[in-house]
Amino acid sequence: MSNAGVSSGVSSVSRARHMSAGSFFGTIQGKREQCGAIFTDLRHTAPRKLPMHSHELAFFALLLDGLYAERYGRRQSQYGPFTLMFRPAGIPHQDEIGPRGVRLYEIEIRAAWQKRLADCSAALDTPRDDIGGGPLLWLAMKLFREVQSPSAVDDLAVEGLLAEMLSFAARASRHESRHVPGWLSRIQDKLMAEHCRRLTLDELAREAGVHPVHLSRIFRRSVGEGIGDHIHRLRVRTACERLLDPHASLAEVSFATGFADQSHFTRSFRRITGMTPALFRSVVLHAT
Repeated sequence: MSNAGVSSGVSSVSRARHMSAGSFFGTIQGKREQCGAIFTDLRHTAPRKLPMHSHELAFFALLLDGLYAERYGRRQSQYGPFTLMFRPAGIPHQDEIGPRGVRLYEIEIRAAWQKRLADCSAALDTPRDDIGGGPLLWLAMKLFREVQSPSAVDDLAVEGLLAEMLSFAARASRHESRHVPGWLSRIQDKLMAEHCRRLTLDELAREAGVHPVHLSRIFRRSVGEGIGDHIHRLRVRTACERLLDPHASLAEVSFATGFADQSHFTRSFRRITGMTPALFRSVVLHAT
């Protein structure tokens, strides 16, 4: 039975459809190539399960709307709006589109970028996700805004953002194996689930079973930012999702996501995304 299962898995991978550069399942609403990357605005309007496939180029996938699931190897993951995935070239995977369809912004990376990274002893060989409003997501959103801008696109700005994304993804991959305590994942899960309510350091320390000062130090060392900054990123990512509703006021969104007031919300949103909430809503909704 074990051999049959392995054989079936190998057979499934061997039958995976190979997608050439710029090719995707779904409806392509727009595509452009610039600075060694291919940018594709992709839509699926109905739920469906896609065939097993792989891509010629490494790519980032920015999920702007809808629900999306992916299976590759033994891993199965689900994603909501304003999450980001990176996949190296050639990894067989199978996607499932959620009930309302999805909108994805795909950023494929030409081989020249891989060579530039190799020249500084870095590589893009590890799949990774940003589902918590981390730096990769906001770099991708800034790149989306730059490329989708109706005015002339600045090559230097696009190339700079691409370099930051690739450098961050490669650096994070190299540091992925760093030892972290077992309680850290519990704290991250709690923050992910409860970031819109008022949390205290003492409450988190009790959950972890460690001193608050130790918690703060290890969290920053392991995650790369303080707990307060991390919560703000999570709240802003949730706010982005709520801003997809054109009828939700900014005051309602700021209150629902745990900010003290609309002014605090706007300052935090601008600092993290580079845009005001109103401009963000305009960029995302008007590009649909």
